[in-house]
Amino acid sequence: MPNVGLKPMLSVRPGSLLQSQTLSSHRSLTTQEAGKRSTRMAHSLNEWLWQHEYWLPPGITWEDMKESEDTHYPQPHDLLLSIPFALILVVIRCFFERTIALPLSGKLGVRDKLRPKAQPNPVLETFYGMHRKNPKEGELINLAKQCDLPVRKVERWFRRRRNIDRPNLSKKFCEACWRFTFYIISFFTGLAILYDKPWLWDHRECWTGYPQQPLQPSLFWYYLLELSFYCSLVFTLPFDVKRKDFKEQVVHHAATIFLISFSYCANYIRIGTLVMVIHDASDCFLEPTKILNYMKWKKSCNCLFMIFSAVFLISRLVIFPYTVLYNTYYYSMEIFQPFFGYYFMNALLITLQLLSVFWSCLIIRMVYKFLLQGTMEKDMRSDTEESDKDEEREKIREKERNGIMHFNNITSNNCVQRNVSQQNNRTHLTNGHAKER
Repeated sequence: MPNVGLKPMLSVRPGSLLQSQTLSSHRSLTTQEAGKRSTRMAHSLNEWLWQHEYWLPPGITWEDMKESEDTHYPQPHDLLLSIPFALILVVIRCFFERTIALPLSGKLGVRDKLRPKAQPNPVLETFYGMHRKNPKEGELINLAKQCDLPVRKVERWFRRRRNIDRPNLSKKFCEACWRFTFYIISFFTGLAILYDKPWLWDHRECWTGYPQQPLQPSLFWYYLLELSFYCSLVFTLPFDVKRKDFKEQVVHHAATIFLISFSYCANYIRIGTLVMVIHDASDCFLEPTKILNYMKWKKSCNCLFMIFSAVFLISRLVIFPYTVLYNTYYYSMEIFQPFFGYYFMNALLITLQLLSVFWSCLIIRMVYKFLLQGTMEKDMRSDTEESDKDEEREKIREKERNGIMHFNNITSNNCVQRNVSQQNNRTHLTNGHAKER
């Protein structure tokens, strides 16, 4: 056999083999050093992040928070369970909306609005997808020149194209049903857990023995349920109905997740449970109000909206500041001196309070209009989307134009018929030798 495969091997120089070996060993050493450096950086970052001065009051260290067989304290690694639980909630939500909420919407008479489709236009579609969905006046003029269309038709195309991307009424109904189901379960679960706890009735009990307060299993699962739900809302945020207060919702979800996580790690469990129960109380009335609004049950919707407004304003503007903010800001100072966790916790709580004030202003405005006009606005709280007023106005104008043209045609035809009949009568009378009166 010809020794073809050996020639390239024999032609390789020994020095090049040694050089390639040294290069490979050098690369392995550099990768090992890089791995060691990254490990050191992660270790140093971990040590810096979990300094007891950040999380615990002065005089308390992590050594004092060690667990034993009888006492269990919150451990930060427990929060990692919220990620798989959040994914499970997303799966449960998809199953719930498809099998329960969507058929229920059809039985309750929730019908999606028929929207006119935009005609296919590659130029406009490219601009819609690449640049913006609502072009300015100058851009509309340029697009009209490119497509050889009137500006009004281009504007109508973009309006109809935006309408297609809007969520249907059934989608909003399914989303409200899911949130209502969760808030009902979460609220009554919180009440069942806290009704026999002393800090629910005496707020100073939130700080008795702090931070060495053992973690009860019921409080752990309640925390995990709430944290998993808000993490699932973050996962589905790009696919949910986008409302006017989308940015405020993102801030609210982020502040809630930070608040739940930090309060768990710093063992602010008792304060955290109060915050969750107070916020779930008003949400239990908001979601069914939306559902009744989608069902067009106006009287029931108005009544429930007034109940929701009262519960929201009392719980967020009265109970929450006194029960939570005043408690964490003043009562806690009787037990320990301020530290980083104290300031960070109060900053998160104040962020939630500012968001509650923002939504309270919207609700008060809606209540004011309801009392003046006797009817409530179509959109609940912040569930407001771009309206079809321009489209409806344009249709009304077209109907008016068609009516005016039809009226003009009828009147002109009547005039022509009258003139013709008068001429015929005159000719008939003159031929019959009769005089015209």
